Order: sequence, then C-alpha cells, then structure tokens
Amino acid sequence: MRGASPRIQNTGGEVSPPAPKVKKMPKPTGPTNPVVKKLIEELRTRGYSESSKFMIRLAELLGRPRRRRVEVNLAKIERHTSENETVVVPGKVLGYGYLTKPVTISALSFSKKAREKIKLAGGKAISIQELVKNNPRGSNVRVMA
Repeated sequence: MRGASPRIQNTGGEVSPPAPKVKKMPKPTGPTNPVVKKLIEELRTRGYSESSKFMIRLAELLGRPRRRRVEVNLAKIERHTSENETVVVPGKVLGYGYLTKPVTISALSFSKKAREKIKLAGGKAISIQELVKNNPRGSNVRVMA
C-alpha cells in the first residue's frame, strides 16, 4: 500500500486510534525520614499558630530535599559568630576547622568530630527541638543556611 498511513493495518483497512500520551508525575522530593517530617510539621503548625516567622522559615529550610540541605563546617561558624551566640543549622554540622569561642549550635545532626570540638570550646550542641522549646520566638538566633 503506497502512501498509506502507518496507522492503517493490512488486515481490512481499519484505522487504530493513536496511543494516549501518559503524563508521569515527578517523584516527590523532600524529607522521607519520619522524624524530620514530624519536626517540620510541628514547626510549621506552631509557627503559624504563634505567628513565628523563625519557625516557619526553619520548616521551609528543613523541607528541602536532602541533596539541597546545608552542611556547615565549624570554620564557617567560627568566622561568622561572636562569643556566646546561638546558631541554628537546618542541616548537618561538620567538624572541619576549629572553634575557639563558646557557641550554642542547634542542628538537625552533627558529625562526631564536630560534637567533640564544640564541647572542647565550651559550647553546646543541641537539637532543633531543644532550641525551639527554649526559644520559640528565635530571638538572638543566627540561621546559617
């Protein structure tokens, strides 16, 4: 059959309908850890109920996909903070560099070396839940993102 459409079959000349295009939804991104999901939900609900921009912003930063979550070295914390300051890292604190001043650092997780160096400098390594419990307004807290 010359010039025939590719949809026409040789057995009787019936025309088959074109195959429907299936749109695939993108894979959902963001945290899959149930503990982190619960923390984000608590921060978001408390943030909106108490009108706390600090908690809402923290929930946004923690809600990022894991590959986009921040990793902050102690050297950066040393450069950008002053003595007895409180810092929150919505990700992981790594142990590269030195810390010479006592700083309270709150993060999702800490490397083993980072915890050791923070305690050696006289600082404290606390979880984000503890920080929000002690300081729900986020006053005098520096966010390192």
